[in-house]
Amino acid sequence: MIFNKGSMHSNLDCFVRCTTPVVQSQFLPKRETVEYFTLGDLWNCYDEWSAYGAGVPITLTSGETLVQYYVPYLSAIQIFTSNSFREETESGDCETRDSYSDSFSDESECDKLWRWDGTSSEEGYEQDCLWHLNDRLGHLYCQYFERSNPYGRVPLMDKISGLAQRYPGLMSLRSVDLSPASWMAVAWYPIYHIPMGRTIKDLSTCFLTYHTLSSSFQGMDLDDDIEGGQEKKKEGEGISLPAFGLATYKMQGGNVWVAGNCGRDQERLVSLLSVADSWLKQLRVQHHDFNYFMGIRHG
Repeated sequence: MIFNKGSMHSNLDCFVRCTTPVVQSQFLPKRETVEYFTLGDLWNCYDEWSAYGAGVPITLTSGETLVQYYVPYLSAIQIFTSNSFREETESGDCETRDSYSDSFSDESECDKLWRWDGTSSEEGYEQDCLWHLNDRLGHLYCQYFERSNPYGRVPLMDKISGLAQRYPGLMSLRSVDLSPASWMAVAWYPIYHIPMGRTIKDLSTCFLTYHTLSSSFQGMDLDDDIEGGQEKKKEGEGISLPAFGLATYKMQGGNVWVAGNCGRDQERLVSLLSVADSWLKQLRVQHHDFNYFMGIRHG
C-alpha cells in the first residue's frame, strides 16, 4: 500500500487528524458571525467510526505502510451549561439540573468515586465545595465516567444514545450554551489493520483524547504545533474539535509514534499528557481510564 510520498505528516499527526471530529456548523439568528454546533451533530461524526473504526495511515520503521483502524468509546463526559443559558431557560421546561447535589443524588456509590480525589469529607464542607464549583464551572447538566473493561463497552454512538434517553440535552444543546468547563474524553482501541497478516506490537497502542465542547474555545488553533499545522478551514467547512490532551497505553517503546518530526513527537506526547493531567486536576476529577493508562490502580 502506497501513500502520497509528498506528505510530511508523522504517524502521530495522522492519528490526531484522523480522529478529530469536524462538526457541521450553524450560525445564530441575527448574529451571523457567531458559529456553533449542536451536540447531536457532534455525535454524528462518530457514527461511521463507531461502526467500522477510524482509519489512520501509518508508516512503520521498516518503511512499510498500512492503515490501522481504531474504534471510539466514550470514556468520560461532563456537560456544564453557562449561567446565562440557565437564566434564559429557568422559566421554561429546562432539562438542566439545578445543582451538583441533584446530579449526584442519581449516581451510584461507584460513580461518586471520581470526586475529591477519593477522599472523605464532612458533609457541610463538601456541600460548600460543590456550590463553589457550581458557581465557577457553570451548571452541571450531566456527567458520565466509564469504568468497564474495554471488552465490556459499547461503541460511542450506542453509549450516547443510551445516555440521551435520560439526558435529552445531549442531542439538542448547542456549543454556545455550554460553559468552558464542558469536555469529553474518547478512548480509541485498535481493531485491525489493512493489509492484514501479522501482529505488530507498536500498533497495539491505545489512545485517550480530550476535547472541549464549548464555543469559548472555537478558533483556537490547538493543533498548530503539529508539523505542517492544520490548514485553516474555510467558512462552511465545519467546526474542528482537535484533542487538547492525550494519553497512551501499551506504547511498547513506541517507535512508530515518536520517531517522526525529528523527535518532536515525543515532546508533543509529553506536553499533551501534561495538559490532560492539569485539566483533570483543575476540575478535581478522578478519570478512571486516565488513571488506568497511567498505571494508577485503586483497590
